[in-house]
Amino acid sequence: MTHKPVTHPDQLALDWENDPAIEAMIEARVARRAEAAAFHWRLRLVAIETCMMGSLVIVAGTALGQPPLQTIRAGILVATACCASGMLLIGLSGACGMVFSRFKQWRAR
Repeated sequence: MTHKPVTHPDQLALDWENDPAIEAMIEARVARRAEAAAFHWRLRLVAIETCMMGSLVIVAGTALGQPPLQTIRAGILVATACCASGMLLIGLSGACGMVFSRFKQWRAR
């Protein structure tokens, strides 16, 4: 017994499942959107990590009674290192993903 989805009577009935070209185009668009969203989330996570680590160093230095300029300098240095390492990780993961996908395509031939 098949289940027919309930639709609105004014909705245009489109049967895209029978056309593989349209289905492939839709899947490609969804994949591009997902990749762009994943990249933006990675950038957000790196920015959050950078701010948290820098502020934690500044707060810890202040709580330990270190000189303010030295504490701020150390916090900025740690934040810069976190940002650089995060960007490096994003780049390396993207490069590895491209290499693995090309290897998979090469192997499928």
